[in-house]
Amino acid sequence: MTVHHETSDVDIRGILGFGLGLFLVSVAIHVVIWLLFSYFSAREARRVEPEYPLAMTQAAKTPPEPRLQTNPRQDLRDLREQEDQILGSYGWVDKNAGTVRIPIDEAIKLTLERGLPARAQNGTGR
Repeated sequence: MTVHHETSDVDIRGILGFGLGLFLVSVAIHVVIWLLFSYFSAREARRVEPEYPLAMTQAAKTPPEPRLQTNPRQDLRDLREQEDQILGSYGWVDKNAGTVRIPIDEAIKLTLERGLPARAQNGTGR
């Protein structure tokens, strides 16, 4: 027994022709867009920026403070070293008020020894 298909249901040649046409149109569109972008790129490369009179007079002038960081990584290292030095040493915070700072390790030890302050329980369950 041989199996055949209905020739009136599906036109294989039409489907393949449509697929080939769709592929060719998409290739043509991509080529046109590529050429368009190449044209725009070449046109922008030839373009000369106009010199504005105000911009020419401001060229040598330094901007006002605060200026951008020239070496942000080194600035961050310096800040961390300064913070570590403050956190690891004794010193006055306010000499007139008698407020001092102690190293962070000592503060942690003292907090563990003394405990944290807590509110008294009032029996309401809150």
